[in-house]
Amino acid sequence: PLGLEPATLPTERGCLSNTAGNFFMAGVGFSFIFSWLLMLMVLVPFVLGGNVYMLFCQSLRDQQLFELLDTPGLIPNFNLSQVLGEDSTNISELYRQCQDNTALWQTLRLDQRVSLDELFNISQYTAEISSAFEKVNITLSPISLLNQSQKELLLEASSLGQPPDFAHSLAQLNRNVTHGSLLDLAAELELLAVEVGGLTKEELEDEARLLRELAKEMNVSLPGPLVSDAGALVWGPHQTGGGPVQVQTNATLQRVEQTQASLRREMATIVKNATRAFLEQLLGFFETYVAWAKSSLTREVARCKPVAQTVDSVEAIACDYILDSVNAFWFSLGWCTFLLLPSIVLAVRLAKFYRRMEVADVYGS
Repeated sequence: PLGLEPATLPTERGCLSNTAGNFFMAGVGFSFIFSWLLMLMVLVPFVLGGNVYMLFCQSLRDQQLFELLDTPGLIPNFNLSQVLGEDSTNISELYRQCQDNTALWQTLRLDQRVSLDELFNISQYTAEISSAFEKVNITLSPISLLNQSQKELLLEASSLGQPPDFAHSLAQLNRNVTHGSLLDLAAELELLAVEVGGLTKEELEDEARLLRELAKEMNVSLPGPLVSDAGALVWGPHQTGGGPVQVQTNATLQRVEQTQASLRREMATIVKNATRAFLEQLLGFFETYVAWAKSSLTREVARCKPVAQTVDSVEAIACDYILDSVNAFWFSLGWCTFLLLPSIVLAVRLAKFYRRMEVADVYGS
């Protein structure tokens, strides 16, 4: 339009206008030569993208594809029900259960093929363990609470009516186990408080007061010499005169003999009962573990939601990204092809008004 001058004769049109007209006719020629390629580029993506979108994407979103795959005989030599061993199993149901994040044990209904109750039934093993335990014979070495020499020593001491020699032990008890006095330490802290002054003085005085109270409590709790008290406590008021001491010694030895005989007679039974209780406790732990294992295997292990998410991801990538782009491509080329014919007609008509004519097409009135 910039090089076109309406008042100029058609035989005298400028170079710019003539070039525009030539380009119009060249476009028409190229359109006739290569239009079949454009049509082919529209046809192939239309057939592939349109049909795949309708057959795959749309049917997958409506779950009609799963129903189609569940049709018996559609795929030769393939029957999902026979593979899984369950007549009512189908791909649509598996997909819905996987979307709910169900475990594969429930999704594939493996309990109808493998019985966990029978596999994890430990009652049969419990009976064998109990039978084997009943056959166990527990033998213990002889138990001796007092040997013969110890008995003779006690009888000899009781007949003499004299206490054993506790001089060494009492001497150890009477020893002063500390190397200083708490009262002396409290006095030193008070002298140090006077020299220091300030807040530290109050803290030292409190510590000294606590030490004095502690020393007072120790004097009240541990009065008098320990030797006489310990001697009276060990031997008692019967340290002179052999009668009562000998009677008590004989009674004590008799009780020791009875206890020793009872232990020899019942120790094996006691040990066996304790072992049985421990064994039953272990079996209880094992039963709890088996129950936890069954619950985990049927409800927690191998949840199939990732399978459903994988199918959804494949559908999103293939349909929303790839096929939508292909469909947009052929749709755009289809509009170009549709507008090609009016563009050719318009180009031929415009070329007459832009090209330089050899003969002026002027008609008089």
